[in-house]
Amino acid sequence: MTEHHIGLIVPSSNLTMETELPRMLRARELADPDGTGDRFVFHSSRMRMKHVTPEELARMNAQTSRAAAELADARPAVVATACLVAIMAQGPGFHCTAEAEITAALQAEGHDAPVVSSAGALIDGVNALGARRVAIVTPYMKPLTEKVVAYLEDAGVEVVDALSLEVPDNLAVARLDPEDLTEHWRRLDVSRADAIVLSACVQMPSLAAIPRVERESGLPVLSAATATAYRVLQSLGLPPVVPDAGALLAG
Repeated sequence: MTEHHIGLIVPSSNLTMETELPRMLRARELADPDGTGDRFVFHSSRMRMKHVTPEELARMNAQTSRAAAELADARPAVVATACLVAIMAQGPGFHCTAEAEITAALQAEGHDAPVVSSAGALIDGVNALGARRVAIVTPYMKPLTEKVVAYLEDAGVEVVDALSLEVPDNLAVARLDPEDLTEHWRRLDVSRADAIVLSACVQMPSLAAIPRVERESGLPVLSAATATAYRVLQSLGLPPVVPDAGALLAG
């Protein structure tokens, strides 16, 4: 059995990253697709943020090096940073800057580990599905959703439609019922979409809804959380396979 230690950098008000990602990897443990008995352990460092506004997101980003340095003490095998919109709101390509900052902070503490951002992971996940056009659901106010759309399009992913649920309070986002997403996606025009991003936010729960929306839409469905799990597993050198988590993690 191999025990993999995973470091998480999360907003202080995030309730979902530390539930959906462990839930996926626990399901993988139980399925044991590799026959290797891999086990996953999680360690978190938090950055203060309560409301999803440009000002609070910028203040949260300023805490990144401190959070990464704290995680370095646990010597994780991989570090994943969670807040997608905090990165995408800074402008196209910023996930590369954020990942480099975390890498440098880890190295300053004498530790090397691969770094995954949910922002970069979502782009990687869309590409891994071979999708070029997506429809997305976000919990953000429309101006922030527009920044997410611009970010994805700069990365070569056309966003054919976007639905903003307009929930500014981050705790309220975590309390959204994922069952509602089985209806929300129907408000999207998916006629030209290759895939659906059911939650372009690791704070908005969606895991339970992904298999159903995939069946009903006939399209591959992913989320910021499933894409992050995909990249975490790749970074650990493991097949990115998780049961009941959508096409991206179906192997």
